[in-house]
Amino acid sequence: MLLIALFWPGFAAAQIPSRTPDLQLSGMINGGDHQRYLRAPFVMPDGVDRLVVAFDYDRREDRTVIDLGITDPNGFRGASGGNKPNFTIARSDATPSYLPGPLTPGEWALSLAVPNIRKGVSARWTARVWFLRGAEAQVLPSPSEGRGPGWYRGDLHLHSGHSDGSCDSARGRRVPCPLVRTLDAARARHLDFVAMTEHNTSTHAAALRELAPAYDDVLLIPGREVTTFFGHFNIFGITSDIDFRIADGIDNGFARIADRVHALGGILSINHPRMPSGEACMGCGWTMPGFDWSKVDAVEAINGGTPLGPEGPLTGTPFWLDGLAAGYAVTAVGGSDNHDPAKAGFGAVGVPTTVVHAQDLSQAAILAGIRSGRVYIDLTGAGDVHLDFTLASGGAQAAMGDKLRNSGAALALTPDLRGPEGAELELLDGAKPIARYPLANLPRTLDLPAAPGLRAIRVQMRDRDGKLIAIGNAVRVVP
Repeated sequence: MLLIALFWPGFAAAQIPSRTPDLQLSGMINGGDHQRYLRAPFVMPDGVDRLVVAFDYDRREDRTVIDLGITDPNGFRGASGGNKPNFTIARSDATPSYLPGPLTPGEWALSLAVPNIRKGVSARWTARVWFLRGAEAQVLPSPSEGRGPGWYRGDLHLHSGHSDGSCDSARGRRVPCPLVRTLDAARARHLDFVAMTEHNTSTHAAALRELAPAYDDVLLIPGREVTTFFGHFNIFGITSDIDFRIADGIDNGFARIADRVHALGGILSINHPRMPSGEACMGCGWTMPGFDWSKVDAVEAINGGTPLGPEGPLTGTPFWLDGLAAGYAVTAVGGSDNHDPAKAGFGAVGVPTTVVHAQDLSQAAILAGIRSGRVYIDLTGAGDVHLDFTLASGGAQAAMGDKLRNSGAALALTPDLRGPEGAELELLDGAKPIARYPLANLPRTLDLPAAPGLRAIRVQMRDRDGKLIAIGNAVRVVP
């Protein structure tokens, strides 16, 4: 039994907001409070999405100990003793030791237990309290922050036992698969980030919060696969409730969901849009009523569960190109759609891998990188490819994912590539192939003739046998 308070160095029980607290509580204890329980009440306002509390006290050198807990208007909501200096509670998740659930308005109270304070000693305690709403309430801990700008590898479509993921138990039975097995597979694949995208639920957010300190070499992004009768789409960076129901008689729709996701700071990606819908895969294909491209951030061009492979008739790449052709800045991404972390080959965790150029390994930076289009898809997940380029015309220049004004002049593409021996670069304008070049003899600059109108200049990579192994995003050449 631990009889003294422990404050673990480097352990963040909750992510402390950088802004000024909404409330500060403080008080004094002395020798007369030895082995007593104290209560520090405060009022929970209406409409709060996440509570964060940071607690501290002095005179530890005199063996003073204050244990921490909290109650809401209905009673107990958790107690962490002295092992966590701060905590968070939201509907979807909470710091281990605390119960997630509604943040009911009314009187809450910190529960302070004093296992020890010596006679003649007085100690001051302080609690900083934040009431978070909307976008600032979504972010889970990012223990991998601090690596700086770079290309980061991840998987944007994963399932565990929190929805329909399954795996073998110790006795060989098929069971709902613990999320930790997916994280172990991601670490074995040397991924930098993963997004857990359970169907229409956010229960996995609590598991991600619990596991994040131990998996501090992998950024854990809360996601969700919104599964409707008219198509599936992933949302990233959201832990708050989302009404996923779209049907006659329900006042909801794709645009309303997308607007809420964006208001909360998240992004939205359409999944496997060319899959057929029917009894074999109910609602898998994209037949969304009232569909609006302007609400879309990304398209899952490559899905690890797509039958007939990444260039078959069910791949999502043509759908992504339809969005570009319509003039919208949508990013092509990939996702394994893995439901069993023991799976090998195409559709294994990290196969395909989405590679994002971001300013840091944090949720905000990865989502910003996806929005920007600074993304390519490594179809094999082997990590032996790199794909980037810039496009110049008439004195202007744009990086992959950006746009370039169509001046009527010729275009010059400067590739930045790495691939396996015998690989080739394929240059395309939208769906139309232009040329192929062996990587071993690649010119420093590739020239493209001028053409009017909207263009989507992009590159992909094929291995020595002509198999597609990497897809880059486009530079949109706009009138």
